[in-house]
Amino acid sequence: MRAVHASNQMNAVRDPKSLAMAREDEPVVIIIDDDAAVRIMLDSLLRSVGFATRCYGSPQEALDAPAPDVPSCVVLDVRMPQMSGFELRERLAERGWSIPIIFMTGHGDIPMSVQAMKQGAIDFLPKPFRDQDMIDAVAAAIGRAREHWGRREQHAVLQQRWQKLTPREREVLQGVTRGLLNKQIAAELGLAEITVKLHRASMFRKMGVRTVPDLVRSWTALQSRALDS
Repeated sequence: MRAVHASNQMNAVRDPKSLAMAREDEPVVIIIDDDAAVRIMLDSLLRSVGFATRCYGSPQEALDAPAPDVPSCVVLDVRMPQMSGFELRERLAERGWSIPIIFMTGHGDIPMSVQAMKQGAIDFLPKPFRDQDMIDAVAAAIGRAREHWGRREQHAVLQQRWQKLTPREREVLQGVTRGLLNKQIAAELGLAEITVKLHRASMFRKMGVRTVPDLVRSWTALQSRALDS
């Protein structure tokens, strides 16, 4: 870990909200630590390798802030005066901050590390940590956040397409994804086979798919996200 010269660093303390350097579509690393010198050191380190940052000096500052609307991760100190990092993590989750977390502490031990991992932490770094260890942990966390963000955006598109379907088209979709032929769907719904074909063609167009396997994948993704909600 690079040396921190407290006197020089404290003179460089800026308002936490002024440390947000992200473009609207750029991933953000959120740093939460009550030690200003550590915040500035992490801010400088992470921005030096291309990460945008947002810094908060207390749990309450983070709780008062809006949830990030880009792929993000949190670098969170475990021991802070107002509440522990573990407690803050729970409060953030309640407010919709469903993003990867890297815990750090100057008083780490094995039970604390286990607790952090059980809470879904990407990593648990005892202070002092090597710069590269933090950079690697943040890169992994942002990678996971991007994957989650991509799945969420994909689901939003699928949900919009699903909403465009008529009730009858939804029934046909479910029949197709069950492997039924047009005539079987027609018999089940009490329709003419030609009517099922018309509904099927319209449904495929609205869902943005060309083949049955593509439709099944889209339907499975929609159901999977619904179960996770």
